Amino acid sequence: MAQKINIPVVIGGKVYTLSGYEGEDYLQNVATYINGKIAECKTSEQYRRMNTEYQGVLLALNIADDFFKAKEKADEIARDDTEKEQQLYDLRHEVIEAQIKHEAALKLVEEYKEQINALQRKIVQLEAEKDRKNDK
Repeated sequence: MAQKINIPVVIGGKVYTLSGYEGEDYLQNVATYINGKIAECKTSEQYRRMNTEYQGVLLALNIADDFFKAKEKADEIARDDTEKEQQLYDLRHEVIEAQIKHEAALKLVEEYKEQINALQRKIVQLEAEKDRKNDK
């Protein structure tokens, strides 16, 4: 099991200690994301006029919005993957069916070749018999 780590990060100009099992880079990326969302919100004059509690709620709403959009995109990708897996399965099945038909056709070709050879031998035999009868 991975060891839990604690790292200091700066979020909104204040130092916080983040803890987790994900790794230092991951935790730092989380802090960077939050700082980016704070900076994004601060570009709005209305946000800057809000009290701290409303700013926190608006920040949480923006993060939740990002989450739900990312989740929808991930779900869409998962659906696409499922559809593509089904298409791949169907195509593999079609290839197997085509291979079976191809092998059956090759077998038929061999059977027909044998029949042709047998018929050609019969023709030669009948012609030889005819020639013998004509020679008599």
